[in-house]
Amino acid sequence: MDWDRLRIFNAVAIAGSFTHAGETLGLSQSAVSRQISALERDLKTPLFHRHARGLMLTENGDTLFQTVSEVANKLNLAELLLSQSQDIPAGDLKITAPVGFGTVWITQQLHEFMTLYPEISVEILLNDEQIDLAMRAADVAVWTKEPDHPELIRRPLMTSKVRAYASKGYVEKFGSPKTIADLDNHKLVSYSGHPAQHLAAVTWLANIGRGDKPPRPAAIQVNSVIAMKYAIRAGLGIGMIPDYLTGQESDLVGVLNEIEPPKLTLYFVYPEELKNSKKVQVLRDFLVAKTHN
Repeated sequence: MDWDRLRIFNAVAIAGSFTHAGETLGLSQSAVSRQISALERDLKTPLFHRHARGLMLTENGDTLFQTVSEVANKLNLAELLLSQSQDIPAGDLKITAPVGFGTVWITQQLHEFMTLYPEISVEILLNDEQIDLAMRAADVAVWTKEPDHPELIRRPLMTSKVRAYASKGYVEKFGSPKTIADLDNHKLVSYSGHPAQHLAAVTWLANIGRGDKPPRPAAIQVNSVIAMKYAIRAGLGIGMIPDYLTGQESDLVGVLNEIEPPKLTLYFVYPEELKNSKKVQVLRDFLVAKTHN
């Protein structure tokens, strides 16, 4: 099998259309289509179902895609490791992190990091779910939950408390809960994402003290911790916000402060095959230093 055609096939399978794959590869739609047709003739089997809304892999196409995708990932990894200088960390570095932590904390550290290592180009993928590092969807991750995959290396970075807040206006209008039971009479702002890494901590108010009873209903649910913060600030109810999102906020009032809040431990995670990657090492050491200052 011709590797160029397999490479084009891989791009088409990911993109779901000849046009989008062509944009990624720098080829015309017709050139991509011709290469896929030639590959199907060589293999004597259709690889895609063609329909008005795009392309869908056939069963044989999916079998081929799994193999080609694995080979492509290994080739990309080999290219990455071979191209790295032994002395100067360089190249592309893709980081995935939860939306809130990545937006507010990681981006604030990158100016110094990229000043120290100007040969490294950073891409941040914000996602509250754990994307597949084993398949190289990203090089490294900062997650608020340990990965299930045993071959991923993980290093604790920091522990952040998640506290209950309301706005000043909400407290003036509705008062502040003094006990867990008082929450039954308040409006709650809760998290709707599932099964997000930090779900238990940010939905704590809905479940604390309920025993076998169903969770307290929320006045509003959103699938973003940052959106929760702004909903709370707008006076829509009481909700949980991690410490790394509050900073010097003057519009938020802590409630139930006498009760120990839940905690999130953040982990720096990367595949075992990148343990000797210079740029992964310097990012790991830089972030660990920042969280221990």
